[in-house]
Amino acid sequence: MSSSLPEFLRETQSAVKSQMREGALYEELVFAGIVMEHMSEIGMTFDPVECHFEGTVGNAILRLSGYSLSDEGDQLDLFVSLYAGVEEITSITDSETKMAAERCLRFLTLCAEGKMAQKLDPSSDVRSLAETLQAIYNDLEQVRLYVITDRVAKSKSFTTREIGGKAVRLEVMDIERLYRHTSEGKSRDELVVDFKEVSGSPLPCVYVPGENDDYDYAMTAVPGEALRLLYEKFGARLLEANVRSFLSVKGKGVNAGIQSTLRAAPERFMAYNNGIVIVADEMLLGKTSQGEQGIAWLKGLQIVNGGQTTASLYFTKKKYPETDLSRVRVPAKIIVMKAQDSTKEEALVSDISRFANSQNAVRQSDLSANKPFHVEIEKLSRSIYCPDGVGQWFYERAAGSYNTLLSREGTTTAKLNALKAAIPTARRITKTDLAKYLNAWDCKPDIVSMGSQKNFDRFMAALAPSEGQEAPLPGVADFKSMIAKAKLYRDSQKLLRPMFQAFQANVTTYTISVLSEKLGSRIDLNRIWEKQAASPELMEQIAIWAREVNEALHTTSGGRMVSEWAKRPECKDAVMGASYSKPADGIPEVKSA
Repeated sequence: MSSSLPEFLRETQSAVKSQMREGALYEELVFAGIVMEHMSEIGMTFDPVECHFEGTVGNAILRLSGYSLSDEGDQLDLFVSLYAGVEEITSITDSETKMAAERCLRFLTLCAEGKMAQKLDPSSDVRSLAETLQAIYNDLEQVRLYVITDRVAKSKSFTTREIGGKAVRLEVMDIERLYRHTSEGKSRDELVVDFKEVSGSPLPCVYVPGENDDYDYAMTAVPGEALRLLYEKFGARLLEANVRSFLSVKGKGVNAGIQSTLRAAPERFMAYNNGIVIVADEMLLGKTSQGEQGIAWLKGLQIVNGGQTTASLYFTKKKYPETDLSRVRVPAKIIVMKAQDSTKEEALVSDISRFANSQNAVRQSDLSANKPFHVEIEKLSRSIYCPDGVGQWFYERAAGSYNTLLSREGTTTAKLNALKAAIPTARRITKTDLAKYLNAWDCKPDIVSMGSQKNFDRFMAALAPSEGQEAPLPGVADFKSMIAKAKLYRDSQKLLRPMFQAFQANVTTYTISVLSEKLGSRIDLNRIWEKQAASPELMEQIAIWAREVNEALHTTSGGRMVSEWAKRPECKDAVMGASYSKPADGIPEVKSA
């Protein structure tokens, strides 16, 4: 864990540079990608897509760095980056962040009005995005715009704006806010609710002190309006990351029932609803207006069961403003964590999520940090050294465990620096990272393109296809092979990023699949492990095929947005079946046929 904000800033800039090819001038795109991916990992947004655009329409300057769209197509996040490449803590004025937000809002406004797409080159990637936003804008339930910057902003949010009848929330993800998330190693750190503010008084409760060291316990009823306000403020971040993908406000019978009760019989909601389960880091007890014991505030809360209920309160009120939530009470079980070991806490939260959701269609693959397969990879990563005998790769089985390792073992500056040198962030791999690398190598680029959570589900399901069956445990050779594939994928990402204007993630994934299909059985992965790098000859071949893959993706898309087309099996068949140039001779990793 970084001991200070300045150190974290320098590490972030180092991470940006480490992903750059020498001489490339795309630092801002790399920074935006790092921040957007982090926000996705902690549940603040969906699977992000880098999409850089800067131009003018009339006298208006427009800017965009990326976007993120929910699976149901009803929630949209836009990102605009203000990157300065600073090495020391530097402030950024509200006028600068507001100006960046305005430029992105202008882009959104023109898209919503149907005036943007026609002004763009039909072959450009941003044209596809503009057409998509025009088509879906009326159906959007939530729109957010994030300004992301490596400087420190005074204001982290601005007044909500209305664009085309939609409320657009404006937020700033600056280096300070990013540091707070990363240093804590969990997504709950900013989620604080003061019930005296949202409900007028502490919530009456039954409080049961824990008999062990793991947790305390309370039962209460949360006002519907308080839950609505919480979702309005924090959105999907309220939901435990492993189950947030099950949040949907459309097409689910349970939501129709909730919506009907809220509108027709709000006073019966508590009788009809099963309630929610909340995990929190801290709880303060106080006195209610009647002098009873009550919950004054909760810090670091997450809803691990009841996401459908919470979101439905918000979206029903938004869609039907006449809905009276003042008469709604939602039964709630609150578990206050006391575990000091963050890995132990993460495991307990995962178990609570699993059992709390056991009556719902939440698959075990989504709550799999403690699966033997992942536990074994973590063990291997802590026992296997790189060929230099010093360095190691770190498998982050549980969120935040890398930072926990640095905190636990980096007890002095010298020890911390040595640890970071041996296990830098560039050699940290998460569960979803690994699933992406291995599925791409297994020629499943369409599944990888679905996004990290869906890809991870499919990855785990394929490992253990039968009910109750566990995935076979990997050995030392398997681990080294996995790392070689990871290294190859990451080096390809770094190589290809500046080569293409947009959709580099899709190009990379499909290129790795093409490489695996054409040469996979002949590539010496052990050589890549031994050298901790692929040869220049192999990387040159990847660059050649990437250009051909990019052409195939765009040619076969038929005008659809490449990032959406790439998710379809028909795209996989078309791109994998396209004609490619023959591989060059003399690639060191390629064994003779």
